[in-house]
Amino acid sequence: MTSDAKNVTDYLKNVPAERKAALTKLRLLCKEVLKGYKEEMAYGGPTYKRDNGIEIGFASQKTHICFYCLIHEVMLANKELLKGLNQGKGVIRFSNPDKIDFEIIENLLTDIVNSGKKPC
Repeated sequence: MTSDAKNVTDYLKNVPAERKAALTKLRLLCKEVLKGYKEEMAYGGPTYKRDNGIEIGFASQKTHICFYCLIHEVMLANKELLKGLNQGKGVIRFSNPDKIDFEIIENLLTDIVNSGKKPC
């Protein structure tokens, strides 16, 4: 679901009810861990950027919630942690919002903050 919402608060108002709690929790976790990052809407979803550009994003898609980790080295470094999850080069897809492992997300966010790498 791409959105034309002007901010993340408005974006979250329009997500399906069954995903609202998980997406709100993702947002709060991002805001807690990503100190100094700018939250904005880009590419139709919430994103978090630093000097080098967008490093994190998430979105409610048609059949799943996507969590975008745009520092590829962080995804590679956490390969064992991510084993068994539906993932691509820079995305993790969760078909069931109740099964999102927020501890894994927090680990990825912390690694992103400490990586010093540029987004892909």
